[in-house]
Amino acid sequence: MAQLLKGLPVAKGLTLQLAQRASALEERGVTPTLAIVRVGERDDDLAYERGACKRCESVGIQVRRFVLGADCTQGELLDVIAQVNEDDSIHGCLMFRPLPGHLDEASACAALNPAKDVDCSTAESLYGVFANEPVGFPPCTAEACIELLDHYDIDLDGANVVVVGRSLVIGKPVSAMLLSRNATVTVCHTHTRDTGRITRNADVVVVAAGHAKTLGKDAVRSGQTVIDVGINWDEENQRLCGDVAFDEVEPIVDALTPVPGGVGSVTTAILAKHVIAAAERLHASDGEANLV
Repeated sequence: MAQLLKGLPVAKGLTLQLAQRASALEERGVTPTLAIVRVGERDDDLAYERGACKRCESVGIQVRRFVLGADCTQGELLDVIAQVNEDDSIHGCLMFRPLPGHLDEASACAALNPAKDVDCSTAESLYGVFANEPVGFPPCTAEACIELLDHYDIDLDGANVVVVGRSLVIGKPVSAMLLSRNATVTVCHTHTRDTGRITRNADVVVVAAGHAKTLGKDAVRSGQTVIDVGINWDEENQRLCGDVAFDEVEPIVDALTPVPGGVGSVTTAILAKHVIAAAERLHASDGEANLV
């Protein structure tokens, strides 16, 4: 039976630390503030927004919502982004993606000030991830994977890690972050031959394939840690499940994140962490900012 790497203790620990940092900022007259830019009323956006607002409130972060109709124009969206950029009281911005198809998402992302980009929407933030430089911030979910591994003392130095998935949201950035921690990283994707053979040789497997139950019992072995990033509905559309076939994999591996209750539980805490760090960077004096 695998150890369940639950996200709630990780998020709680982060929340306590962040509340102290937010309080220190308040003592200097700074209220850390997050702007949420949302176009339309997608259910998944609204669910994440509720969780993000609750987390921010518990930490001491103010949230300002900028909500546009699903039929808004590109100009209206760019005007909102410019407003966020120009407002020095706003330290971080979360823009929900994907945007409706009639909008140019690339230009909207490019318009955002990288210093306020707390979920890796901009090319500059991606550069920061791959160069391991404090430019912008990594994707919250990718960093949540690392935070969770650290919390449970999973040693990454020299570890053989396989990442299943190569998106710019999870697969590629988490691979770069793992490399920065001195892991040896292999990336598998839809064109990989015999993925199961590769994942069986890993010490740690991060599964971000975007498809339910991609990783089954034939792709794992005892002694492994498996991080399941996926959030899907099962075949009956009755309950959430991950990219890992939990019932098959859990009896075999040493440690496994549940879905729900694993990586997703940590993501909003990482968002709050990025907002606090952005405020500290902006208001640092003589290099006092906590950059992580």
